[in-house]
Amino acid sequence: MSSRALVCAGQGAQDVGMGKDLADAFPECRALFDRANDVLGYDLARICFEGPIDELTKSSHCQPGIFVMSVACHKALELKVGALDFVATAGLSLGEWTSLHLAGSLSFEDTVRVLEARGRFMQDACEENDGAMVSVMNLDREVLEGVAVKAGVQVANVNSSTQIVLSGERAGIEVAERLCKEAGAKRTVVLNVSGAFHSRLMQSAADRLGGVLADVDFLAPRFPVIANINGLAHQGADSIRAAMVEQVTSSVQWVTSVESLKSEGADAVIEVGPGRILSGLVKRIDRDLGLMNVSDLSSLDATVSSVSG
Repeated sequence: MSSRALVCAGQGAQDVGMGKDLADAFPECRALFDRANDVLGYDLARICFEGPIDELTKSSHCQPGIFVMSVACHKALELKVGALDFVATAGLSLGEWTSLHLAGSLSFEDTVRVLEARGRFMQDACEENDGAMVSVMNLDREVLEGVAVKAGVQVANVNSSTQIVLSGERAGIEVAERLCKEAGAKRTVVLNVSGAFHSRLMQSAADRLGGVLADVDFLAPRFPVIANINGLAHQGADSIRAAMVEQVTSSVQWVTSVESLKSEGADAVIEVGPGRILSGLVKRIDRDLGLMNVSDLSSLDATVSSVSG
């Protein structure tokens, strides 16, 4: 019998139309979007289903939108196969909030409120600073960390052994990209993002988020939730609150997170949310882990067949 872990999509995976076929097929999925609309006071469902893309890409829309869509994917899977047991869960950046909700640590409504505020605070921080991010392929991590120090930037995402993202002031990222190429990086790509996520340039967002989270009730999760900041399982409600503030300015330790899912006993991973970005990263990290995903009706059917089989 397979021991499954759950992974939840992060910002950047959004696409116009996400969740619409699930909402049309399952009233329970549509109801999730309606609940989010009520919390937010605007039609998040319309933005997810119809766009335009520039509205969906706004962090204050994108973050709650991907969360609701991911929860709808999980709900559709439950409706088809019943409640599944997961040995652990992890999510990429905002996806960690989805993991916390699905593990029972905080309510749906609170998560929607938090992510709207988190997205808004992060967008404000982007506008306060001229930040950028660059993805670096096939350069040793120790070399990259040295480059980051020289350029005055930070490691933002450790996505795999061959892909690490740097984040910081735009001028520093330009220096870092040059140094990476000189050090033998196979490829560098400046990301199409609005700022320097997971860096100290997000400190104002972290500070404001801390104020919001002071009024949020957290519970101990029903099963392990892996923290982005260190790739280890959260230990309790108070530590979750502190870690989720720290996460805004800290590196996402995705490689360690996947290794922790494996150490919790996972031999297969189900990704929920738009796209299959995390499945691709998991495959690079550990080819022995089975991969399934739910992002639409077609992938739902394929995953139902795999789970049932």
